Amino acid sequence: MEEKPAVTPAQTALRRLALLIAGAMSLYHMYVAAFGPPEAMIFRGTHLLFTLTLVFILYPFRARGGAWRILDLLFLAGGWGLVLHIFLNYSYFENRIIYIDDLTAWDKFYAVLAVIVVLEATRRVIGWALPLTAICFLIYAGGFTHVTPQVLMEQIYLSTEGIFGSTLGVSASYVMLFVLFGAFMERSGTGQLFMDFALSITGRYAGGPGKVAVVSSSLFGTVSGSAVANVMVDGPITIPLMKRTGFRPHFAAAVESVASTGGQLMPPIMGAAAFVMAEFLAVPYAQVALWAVVPSFLYYTAVFFAVHFEAKRYKLAGVPRVELPRFGSVMLDRGHLFVPILLVLFGLMAGYSAPLCALVGALACLPMALLRKATRTGIRWRSVIDALEDGAKNTLAVAMACACAGIVIACVTITGLGIVFTQMVVALAQNSLILALILTALAGIVLGMGMPTTPAYIMMVALLVPAVIKLGAATPAAHMFAFYFAILSAITPPVALAVFAAAGLAKSNMWKSGFAAMRVAAPAYIVPFMFVYEPTLLLVVKDWSTQWEYVALSVGTAIMGAICLAASLHGWLLAFAVMWQRMALFIAAMLLIKPGLYSDLAGFALLAVVVTAQVMTRRRAAESVQLARPGG
Repeated sequence: MEEKPAVTPAQTALRRLALLIAGAMSLYHMYVAAFGPPEAMIFRGTHLLFTLTLVFILYPFRARGGAWRILDLLFLAGGWGLVLHIFLNYSYFENRIIYIDDLTAWDKFYAVLAVIVVLEATRRVIGWALPLTAICFLIYAGGFTHVTPQVLMEQIYLSTEGIFGSTLGVSASYVMLFVLFGAFMERSGTGQLFMDFALSITGRYAGGPGKVAVVSSSLFGTVSGSAVANVMVDGPITIPLMKRTGFRPHFAAAVESVASTGGQLMPPIMGAAAFVMAEFLAVPYAQVALWAVVPSFLYYTAVFFAVHFEAKRYKLAGVPRVELPRFGSVMLDRGHLFVPILLVLFGLMAGYSAPLCALVGALACLPMALLRKATRTGIRWRSVIDALEDGAKNTLAVAMACACAGIVIACVTITGLGIVFTQMVVALAQNSLILALILTALAGIVLGMGMPTTPAYIMMVALLVPAVIKLGAATPAAHMFAFYFAILSAITPPVALAVFAAAGLAKSNMWKSGFAAMRVAAPAYIVPFMFVYEPTLLLVVKDWSTQWEYVALSVGTAIMGAICLAASLHGWLLAFAVMWQRMALFIAAMLLIKPGLYSDLAGFALLAVVVTAQVMTRRRAAESVQLARPGG
């Protein structure tokens, strides 16, 4: 058996240093959430300084260290230098006239250094895709436009339109606090509550373990905005349970990956890109969460019924009742751990700032866990330290993605590339909104293959969303459309990171799992097109007093459409669906998801035909069984 290499004193010292810096980073952001942030450049610069320090400590150039550590120290020094240059000369930067006053030699040096350091730090945390994209935009801006190097440097480094732009501001203001909230929830044992809660309400029914995966993963989405992280937390429990009760391995992987991916769509706490959207649209985060309510409900309804119909078709039972926790016991022993989530939800609804709500929720987690003996076990002072450390570390990927995306945004805005791209998309779409939406959807999936949801969404907003809006889509619908397809890349082959993770746990074929995931999540690929054409599905209504009936009808028929689509793709409604019934259900689904009286009536008529046929089939089957019995 191969021995693990001994931990050197230098490595131990670095770990302790990283712990101290991570704790300080979390405490700083908690203080800011409570008492208000300093000026934008100072706040964002401090956030970037903490992030770069942790990245170059925790993600060395070479794992074995040695002489390569000198390179890490050089990058670390560069990171400190580029931020301190602004801090120490802040009055000079405030008073200079941007694009008019010449840059000093030190300004130019640190502007170039800032690009190099941010690209390298981003590469270490999330890979090559986003840094290479930024390099392509830099080459375009520097070599194929009339923008001078000085103006480009100012835009990227010395303005709030580049590295220190609004995207980094979102990471500092919103993402950090909600990630910290998630870290405190994990340390308080809320994950066990989610699992027991889901088992108690769905575990005993047909396909119970699959339904447990759907419910628990939607709840885990309030803790982690990462699809892969959700899979790795939830999957080791739900996937073996699904396989044990008869689910095919590739389907078990599909259910877990799709359910975990939906966590980024699930209010009240969505993925990091939702906070960026709120910043871009200058609306409260609670407004974005409200827009996502119906689409996320449709998403999870479709997944839940996909599991149900699969279980019915293959006669898969649930978990025996004796092996399941009782709902009353779960709520009595652990139900109080829902309180921090409710505090965040009520705070957002009451109009308090999202960072303050997240702070209150985080501070409530461990005290709530200490209230009862069942949840008190394992809660120590070390739990607070671990939560502070995890909150900072789990923010690094988003923070570096936002900083690197700032380089792209700087290039797009200073060169006017966004306008050029909008004109190209409009020309390619031939003034057709549906073609522009298809192009945007494909772009979102392709961009999301190589980078996290947040930078993929930011790129789409910079290059594609303006064209969709120009062709007639409502602004919230266009942004939500881009947001959804940036997320769906996690379950769309060939690069489906959530499916990769789940397939590894299920020991299943990645391609089979990927296509099964697309089948399970099929309505998620259709619903975004529907809410662009009918914004009532986003609860965007001019006058609720006169339109609430129309909204209720639109939502209700869309839910029926999602169920019909799941039935069509999985071959079961009330009984096994033969081919013509599956085709009819598919057409009914499309008609019902699309808002409109005549389309709804046609959809319900087709659904009624299929239901009647299946009821008659079941009746004939029951009669034949009765006749086959002795004395029948």
